[in-house]
Amino acid sequence: MPPLPPDTNSPAAPKSYTPHLLHKFDSPAELKQLHAHLVKTNASISVLPLPKVASVCSRGRCFPYAQHIFARSDNHDTSVWNSCLRALAEGDHPIDAVSLFYQMRTSGVLPDAFTCSFLLKACVSLLDIANGKILHGVVEKLGFGSNLFLQNMILNLYGLCGEMADAMLLFDKMPQRDVVTWNTVITQMLKRGDIEGASRLFSRMQESGLRPNQVTVVSVLAACADLCALDLGKRVHEYSNRSGFKNNVLVCNTLIDMYAKCGSLEEASRVFDEMEGKRTVFSWSAMIVGLAAHGRAQEALSLFSSMLQDGTEPNGVTFVGLLHACAHMGLVDEGRAFFTSMTRDYGITPGIEHYGCMVDLLSRAGLVKEAYEFIMEMPIKPNGIIWGALLGGCRLHKDIKLAEQAIQHLSVLDPLNDGYYIVLSNIYAEAGRWEDVTRVRKLMKARGVKKTSGWSKITLDDGIVHEFVAGDESHPQAEGIFRKWDELVVEMMLRGYVANTSLVLLDIEEEQKVKFIYRHSEKLAVSFGLLNTPAGTTIRIIKNLRVCEDCHSALKLIAAISGREIVVRDRNRFHCFKDGCCSCGDYW
Repeated sequence: MPPLPPDTNSPAAPKSYTPHLLHKFDSPAELKQLHAHLVKTNASISVLPLPKVASVCSRGRCFPYAQHIFARSDNHDTSVWNSCLRALAEGDHPIDAVSLFYQMRTSGVLPDAFTCSFLLKACVSLLDIANGKILHGVVEKLGFGSNLFLQNMILNLYGLCGEMADAMLLFDKMPQRDVVTWNTVITQMLKRGDIEGASRLFSRMQESGLRPNQVTVVSVLAACADLCALDLGKRVHEYSNRSGFKNNVLVCNTLIDMYAKCGSLEEASRVFDEMEGKRTVFSWSAMIVGLAAHGRAQEALSLFSSMLQDGTEPNGVTFVGLLHACAHMGLVDEGRAFFTSMTRDYGITPGIEHYGCMVDLLSRAGLVKEAYEFIMEMPIKPNGIIWGALLGGCRLHKDIKLAEQAIQHLSVLDPLNDGYYIVLSNIYAEAGRWEDVTRVRKLMKARGVKKTSGWSKITLDDGIVHEFVAGDESHPQAEGIFRKWDELVVEMMLRGYVANTSLVLLDIEEEQKVKFIYRHSEKLAVSFGLLNTPAGTTIRIIKNLRVCEDCHSALKLIAAISGREIVVRDRNRFHCFKDGCCSCGDYW
């Protein structure tokens, strides 16, 4: 900071205080120095640039000092306050913008539409629904109810905060809507898992005369990918083709990702093939990742070779896909080669996700000790995903000692993740160490860790999602579902099926174990799907946990018995059951 000008004892700002000098402070300490000199020279504090005062104090976490200056300033122009609010709302501590707004109101300064927009931005950053609702009232009271920009911001805030009832109430009352309005409410509805509602709104948008734009299409497709909402994704694809987006590279890339994540790899391949000459690294990477997730490792590796022949240089996502492919099929040597190549040949620094893939690859292949050494030599700090991958390998290969080391790290990095404790408990149970099982369960209780219930979801053509949990008897078709399952069991037994009760790590009678394993959520979802979908159609299921060995064996047989393809997306990957086989090759 330049030296302060001499004290002139003037009641106003000294003449040597040019606007340039007044802006020469970049920290709270320098501001206080300047403030002190103004006081000493009896100069008006109003000469300070208040927006910069707000910004500097917010960065330095001394906003009360900024409030002290604002309270003593005689500058009550709304535009000045707005500049301050904007600096705070866009800074690292938007809560200060909310505090300043209340001070602004106390000072008698009337907000305008810009004031409201900056405050809404702060509320969105904070997910502050309480102040957001207050601000909504201010907007209406000040007569800004027809301001479409503000209405869209409020709509987005309600959606982000999960207040979809209030969002829809506002949406239905809005005198006018634009594409942003529709994009916002459809996307937020999909984020809440309401596929049926989003589908209806997508139709209403078209009926209203507004054409969904690229943002709409990409946003809805991305949400469909996360929800495995294949039917809605297909509708959006059809619309995009009719509306001139067929050759839009961003839309095509999103379509590849959507179809792959919804278990329709054939459709993903079709979009990819039609992009010939227009493919980017994102197109190739999305297809490689999709093939990897479906257990088609050799095809993923072959596609990578085609990518290089095409002259497209891979990026970090490409190598995540390649390493996933190797991990899912036990291609250890190939995985090591890719991990080395990404840095040596392409200058890509491995990220935490690449290290995670390598630990997963080695652990699944039974090289748990090498995986542990790999973690110890990592140049970046391993996170919960890294140690979780090692723990998963320890479960598969029954390495109790390394599992205990992994859980020590996980209890610090991710202490409330119930999955890790359950895995360790199961490792102990399989080894007959029941005292340790009890100890782990007591530890979970002491730490307030609750076990996540397994669920499976299936969506019918009407867009309604049906969710099942283990032993679920609440579904309206429960009686028919159980009857269908009993019929399947009879046919499966004729083909050699025997329930694998060793997976039920509970001290109960064998008959109870059989009943327990018969009521796993994916078995109920498949039985429901067989009852409610036309013969020959593919059954698609989403599961939040890893598919167990018994369900995996049962679904292979059910696919053969029913002549159906059954696609299950579990926590880690896809399993495509067809003709008595699974795409994972029983390696998962």
